[in-house]
Amino acid sequence: MDLYSAGHRRGVVCAPHFAAVDAGRSILADGGNALEAMVAMAAAIAVLYPHMNHLGGDGFWLIREPSGRVRAIMAAGPAGMDARLELYREHKAIPPRGPLAALTVPGAVGGWMLALEAAKANGGTLPLDVLLAPAVAHARDGYAVTRSQAWLTKEKLSELAYMPDFAKTFLIDDKPPAVGTRLKQEALADTLAQLAHVGLDDFYRGDVGREIAVDLGGVGSPLTRQDLARYQATLAEPLRVDLPSGTVYNTDAPTQGVASLLILALFARLGVTEAEGFDHIHGLVEATKRAMRLRDRVVTDPNHLPHALGRCLEQRFIAGEAMKINRRKAERWQLGHGEGDTVWMGAADATGLVVSYIQSLYWEFGSGCVLRRTGVLMQNRGVSFSLRPGDLNLLAPGRLPFHTLNPALALLKDGRIMAYGTMGGDGQPQTQGAVFTRYVDFREPLAEAIDRPRWVLGRTWGKSLPALRLESRFDSHLVDALEAAGHDVDILPEPYSDIMGHAGAVVRHPDGSCEGVHDPRADGRAAGV
Repeated sequence: MDLYSAGHRRGVVCAPHFAAVDAGRSILADGGNALEAMVAMAAAIAVLYPHMNHLGGDGFWLIREPSGRVRAIMAAGPAGMDARLELYREHKAIPPRGPLAALTVPGAVGGWMLALEAAKANGGTLPLDVLLAPAVAHARDGYAVTRSQAWLTKEKLSELAYMPDFAKTFLIDDKPPAVGTRLKQEALADTLAQLAHVGLDDFYRGDVGREIAVDLGGVGSPLTRQDLARYQATLAEPLRVDLPSGTVYNTDAPTQGVASLLILALFARLGVTEAEGFDHIHGLVEATKRAMRLRDRVVTDPNHLPHALGRCLEQRFIAGEAMKINRRKAERWQLGHGEGDTVWMGAADATGLVVSYIQSLYWEFGSGCVLRRTGVLMQNRGVSFSLRPGDLNLLAPGRLPFHTLNPALALLKDGRIMAYGTMGGDGQPQTQGAVFTRYVDFREPLAEAIDRPRWVLGRTWGKSLPALRLESRFDSHLVDALEAAGHDVDILPEPYSDIMGHAGAVVRHPDGSCEGVHDPRADGRAAGV
């Protein structure tokens, strides 16, 4: 499988599933732009990778327009108006599975709507039915179950088997499907076909929205028709930080984008000159600790922020935080916020449109609730809320939950434009830091920057451990040095571990050519025209 693709003049796409890449590439080949290609991939991968994302999830976009402007689309859904503390009075925390976990409006489709408006403003002409056709076909005709879907279905079966319509949709004779088994999502195919025919707004304010609301009420979710009808994704200014190499962008609250940017800013202050040695890995890990602690103190619904997150990216604050990093010793660490399953995808085209997009259900298969009439699998993003009065992310009707999702985009001083990202909860900022520093700071080829062994500290998808986990390909002398510095190192048995997330990147070069690469740890690739 071709994970790396370069030299394309009309555009390039990458995604963690090869069939989603095919959907995006076909749009570029038909004259579509990067935003249209991304909507086609987003719809297709919702079918193909249901353990990671679906129409019942959220999404965040960074878009670099041909004018040079960078904008964000924030497509996170708020808690329903009936999602009150009293509803959870018999629980110490929000249940991670089931109808009470399905308490936030699915925002992803609303983000697709704004993306298509931006696509048309930038010359896009392809009709919606063309963009959604691959997704409809995969849902109706069937798709082959990937290794990760088969594994996670088996791994989480005890939590999911009795969720509404989960077994009917994702099991075979009440058992996890084997790799390669063909699964169909016929109700979802009908939903996608309806949206292709009447428009995406129908998901919230039309026939599809009505059916979603009926099923949500039937299973006992606190979401209502009114919650869906009032939902709108929003355009926003992204966060940014200036580095010696250029300007890096990420999404504002309620995402952890500030942590991803702060890691890079802190690392830049350390003056590391060589890749892959102790200074590189230790420096990024220690920057991660400082960034994550700040994230856990301040990131919440943007209407409830203690102060604007841009203040955390001012040079005076960054300098003070960098001085607290011990270049030789590891600081003590405790677990932070988030685990999560996600897909990141990238696209770039000849006009200068570059797109970084991330879409998710949060945990694997989200709430586990499949809505019978529409086939929509609902997210469990609301589990990020706290039920303890006084906490930063306290549950309240209409409030946005904390998001581990965060797409990244960089405008480099040499003229390159880089969109990059990954899945993996707390691992997302860390993997972004690894990929960016390897490719930009230390000039490693893009494919090598993503292929090289990675690490993760804290929570990521499927695991919640305090150790610094490393893939087995790291040099033993480096491992010894990290342990001697006080890092609690855990060497994973796999040379390429899913725990490290599924990273990808696309780059538009100053000469107009595009390249892309996707992670060998996933089922995807990059392709262009």
